[in-house]
Amino acid sequence: MSESTTAADRQQGIDQRLAKGARSRASIARHAADVASVEGLTGVSIGRLAADLGLSKSGIATLFGSKESLQLAAVKAARDVFLDQVVTPSLDEDSGMPRLRALIDRWFGQVVEPAFPGGCFRVATIAEFDSRPGPIRDAISADNRDFLTFVANEVRRAQEQGHLGERNADVIAFELAAVIGAAHTSHQMGDEWGVATARAIVDNLLGS
Repeated sequence: MSESTTAADRQQGIDQRLAKGARSRASIARHAADVASVEGLTGVSIGRLAADLGLSKSGIATLFGSKESLQLAAVKAARDVFLDQVVTPSLDEDSGMPRLRALIDRWFGQVVEPAFPGGCFRVATIAEFDSRPGPIRDAISADNRDFLTFVANEVRRAQEQGHLGERNADVIAFELAAVIGAAHTSHQMGDEWGVATARAIVDNLLGS
């Protein structure tokens, strides 16, 4: 066997281990997000996830290093799910009002049929960490800010197309997030009237 073949085999083995590690990390982070949606990020720990998934604590610790890193990975996993299920599919629509309406419909879809067992990850974790300074709060805040900016930009494009009047786009985006957040809370509490009311308020905001 030549030296170059041995080196190639060695590199292939390394690549396979890295890929397996990435898959394991993603799977664990997603489960951490599931747990956090129900019990909060403070309920996420290396020991808890090891017990849930039948893994060793040392194995999870090797992948994440600390409880805080695991919690941050859960925040990112939840962000990725939201992007995949709400934001990215909406980008297939024309920018402005068509995209904004598609975004709102998928956003409400997450209220009625949430991706996480405890409902909207963002709503749950903002309430949990709004008064707890640190890296986790910063990550949650940045994610929320990025999404509101995206919504506000689509509102501006809709206004350029002659929709939604001349109101401040950032205010409209904030109102949409607040009302849909309230819809999530209503759904989690079994109050479907609240969900329907939130939908009607949003339709009114969009000029339906």
